[in-house]
Amino acid sequence: MKNEQKGILYAFGAYGIWGLFPLYWRLLDQVDSMEILLSRVIWSFVFTTVFILILKHKNLLIEDLKTIWKNKKVFLALLAASFAISCNWFIYIFAVNNGHVIETSLGYYINPLITVVFGMLFFKERLSKMQLVAVIVAFIGVIVLTVSYGNIPWVAMLLAFSFATYGALKKKITLDATRGLAIETLFILPFALIYYIYIMSTNQMSFLHVSWQTDILLILAGVVTAIPLVLFSKGAKLLPQYLIGFIQYITPTTLLIFGIVLYHETFSTIEFISFSFIWLAILIFTVSTIVESRKRHNIEHKVANIEI
Repeated sequence: MKNEQKGILYAFGAYGIWGLFPLYWRLLDQVDSMEILLSRVIWSFVFTTVFILILKHKNLLIEDLKTIWKNKKVFLALLAASFAISCNWFIYIFAVNNGHVIETSLGYYINPLITVVFGMLFFKERLSKMQLVAVIVAFIGVIVLTVSYGNIPWVAMLLAFSFATYGALKKKITLDATRGLAIETLFILPFALIYYIYIMSTNQMSFLHVSWQTDILLILAGVVTAIPLVLFSKGAKLLPQYLIGFIQYITPTTLLIFGIVLYHETFSTIEFISFSFIWLAILIFTVSTIVESRKRHNIEHKVANIEI
């Protein structure tokens, strides 16, 4: 199997699993969203660490930690990334379990466009005219929804900005997917443990207090959230950015279908109009990105032929 084919499988696996998460979180709707997040952090760290030990990569993990500790910029960037992704997970879990699945869909539709804007602002990346048009069209869609709601769609915007922040912070950090995930969760682990102890003291903890099924689901939350992150990391290394950008719309599309069909959330005419602007922006952005990518490929090919 070619690398690109493997990359496509990894990417489809990652975004497919992310899209199915509402089914999982709804099984835990009796548990407080913060406890689900804490369980995700703790058990994700446990399982990724055990996996690293099984692979006999303990020394590589120690070397990664030493390298990160010596480079304060990388250390602070990874620490901030850990908090950003934790905020993203909390908002996602809270939204799904409180009837905002469609708004999470909007957030993940917007996210790639926010990522592009971040690239322009923080990494001096240049946008083509059509990509800039796509961002403006998407912004109009958000304004339509904001005027309709009477307030900003905070769930969608926070999801989009937190994940875009996570991506920007990790852009220049090169770590193995599994070891990187273990280190990310290690950074947030002390806070998770302290808060878990607090929950225990208030007698509001669900773990070991509801049912064995709930306990298993909380433990497995660490596994089911770790798997797509590892798959995504592997896929991103094997695929061009435009292809990853196209495949990622599996997640919000699945969320939107779940919100309307499975959970019977309201999807009014105004929301349809707003989403239509977002879909148009995605179409413009995707076509523009593919065209730009092909132009770069043709130029590189001509340069290579000239050098030969």
